Amino acid sequence: MKPTRFLIWTILFVSMLFHANVSAQDYIQWHLPEGAKARLGKGTIIGNIQYSPDGSLLAVPSSVGVWLYDADTHQEINLLVGHTAQISAIAFSPNGNTLAAGSTDGTIQLWNPRTGEQKASPRGHNRGRITSLAFSPLSQIDLLASGSSDKTIRLWGASTGNYITTLRGHTGAVTSVAFSPDGLMLASSGGHKDNTIRLWNANDNFRNFRLTVTTLAGHEYGVTSIAFSPDGQTLASGSQDNTVRLWNPHTEEHKGTLTEHTQGVTSVAFSPDGQTLASAGSDETIRLWDPATETLKITLAGHTGYTGSDTSVAFNPDGGTLVSAGDDQMIQFWDSTTFQHKSTITGHTSPVNEIAFAPDGQIFASVGDGKAIRLWDTDTGQLQDTLTGHGGRVFSVAFSPDNQTLASGGGWGDTAIRLWDVHAGQPKVPITSHKHGVESIMFSPDGSTMASGSWDSTVRLWDTDTSEHKATLRAGATVFTVAFSPDSRTLASGGRDNAIHLWDVERGEHLASLKEHTRPIDAVAFTSDGGTLASGSWDNTVRLWNIQTGQSYVTLMGHTSRVKSVVFFPDGKTLASGSWDDTIRLWDTQTGQLQSTLTGHTAGVNALALSTDGGTLASGSADGTILLWEFTPIAPKMKADVNGDGIVNIQDLVLVASHFGETGLSPGDVNGDGVVNVQDLVLIASHLGDS
Repeated sequence: MKPTRFLIWTILFVSMLFHANVSAQDYIQWHLPEGAKARLGKGTIIGNIQYSPDGSLLAVPSSVGVWLYDADTHQEINLLVGHTAQISAIAFSPNGNTLAAGSTDGTIQLWNPRTGEQKASPRGHNRGRITSLAFSPLSQIDLLASGSSDKTIRLWGASTGNYITTLRGHTGAVTSVAFSPDGLMLASSGGHKDNTIRLWNANDNFRNFRLTVTTLAGHEYGVTSIAFSPDGQTLASGSQDNTVRLWNPHTEEHKGTLTEHTQGVTSVAFSPDGQTLASAGSDETIRLWDPATETLKITLAGHTGYTGSDTSVAFNPDGGTLVSAGDDQMIQFWDSTTFQHKSTITGHTSPVNEIAFAPDGQIFASVGDGKAIRLWDTDTGQLQDTLTGHGGRVFSVAFSPDNQTLASGGGWGDTAIRLWDVHAGQPKVPITSHKHGVESIMFSPDGSTMASGSWDSTVRLWDTDTSEHKATLRAGATVFTVAFSPDSRTLASGGRDNAIHLWDVERGEHLASLKEHTRPIDAVAFTSDGGTLASGSWDNTVRLWNIQTGQSYVTLMGHTSRVKSVVFFPDGKTLASGSWDDTIRLWDTQTGQLQSTLTGHTAGVNALALSTDGGTLASGSADGTILLWEFTPIAPKMKADVNGDGIVNIQDLVLVASHFGETGLSPGDVNGDGVVNVQDLVLIASHLGDS
């Protein structure tokens, strides 16, 4: 049974269905996992965006579900959840009464987009992600096609979700599927190592697409997206070879090649009148073409994503608006006639790499793949500020103990450590010294030193007052994590060499190497008394180490993927660990037993951070969201207060005496030397009366 201090607040579950005047921030509490009090960020946009046939809704697939927006006001209307993995493809039925959503886990779900009711759950593909979905334009045919990375296309009953048949022939992942406007043809595209488009012709009952198969070849690399023109006479295909090709699907003729993109084309879409073709590319541009003359009309540059690899475009049903969604997690609206930018939907977020609470607990910072540092209000979950300056992904962030300075580090071409004035939100002079990316940053508790761990296999120590370089600690392998002991005298680092290294901060000397993990070390953390070190590893385990003996005295097992983050609660009795198995686990450090498992993220948990009082645990994930979990605030444990009643007294002596002689993990081992003996009794006696 969980201790009462770990009872999590009752789930804050709010089902929002078409509330026109809902607060813009209410969505942070929609469909929360049990135990969470808020979700910050709408998740990462994964697949194609699409308007409903009547133009009233815009559907956006994300890592946490399908977001439905009012197409005119851009207000959040609903969040459809039910998949356990990220949404990778969506499609509306011709009458708009059904929305199909496909996931990276290969499953498909059918929804009523007006009520949020789940209608059916087709069995899905055996393996691989759903890459594309398309309904037959003939409502009476009741047909849904799904393309998958398992190299197949499957046909389903659009209303029942019943399986009909499987189409095989692609030699690579099926990246896109599309029906011709008359419903007589299904087109599919193949990705890397396939590079083809296949045309499947229907027989008389419109449900058997096996009879005639035509292959269109010409792209040099994988085809990412296909679309039929409204009259069905042209098929457009976008490819990683940087081109858009135009085909006559009936004669199989290659009509032309559009070549202005400088990187791969990720999405293509025709306007309803067929006079404009939009293409989005990894070059962060959207290009509008005249498909009849094969000429470029205009180039729109509105996205600034890290790679642009997931940019998608769609026209609204009347053709007046073009919408685009990019790796920068912005949804942009453009006037299709004047080509002017109209508006932007924000709130979707890139994968979160690290989180840090300010010492005063009022705000916390998050960093990730989106280049920016976000500052959040701890109580309300409101975004307070966004700091920009990094040129790529940001991997590390830390507050100074005096709450005046924020430090951040990134990689992939941006090796500087950037310093920020917390209150003014302004940059200070950056520190440039590391040769490669900075994976971890931490300030010493006494505020005198900052440590940075880097891919260049070093840890560097810096004077926090002058920013001068104090020492370089050569770890011998990529450093993923650093942590100071509470007295600021010892630094622990972990990295690719599977070892934890302990360093003397004052002398800059190596003290010891702890070597029991079998894979690289991603996370290290000290207890508040400095006697225990926790480490999380790629070997899926968490180990607890006695700092005095250098021995691992317990291994916490249960995670099924690498452990990316570990954090102790203030009293040292509970440890939280976050893993790429999408879970957070809470462990009793005195017994080594698992207390509970927190679920709700749809991708790996990269970061955990705890408020100073232990009342709020923040978890950051590759799904682009931060979940806030509420606990009863905990006062830091006094080392000699064995029974945790807030005072060192005779009861603590009796408790230790009852465990006298035990070795290994024992509540009576006060000094952490692995054995309950007279030294533990002496330690308690010296603190009698402390509270």
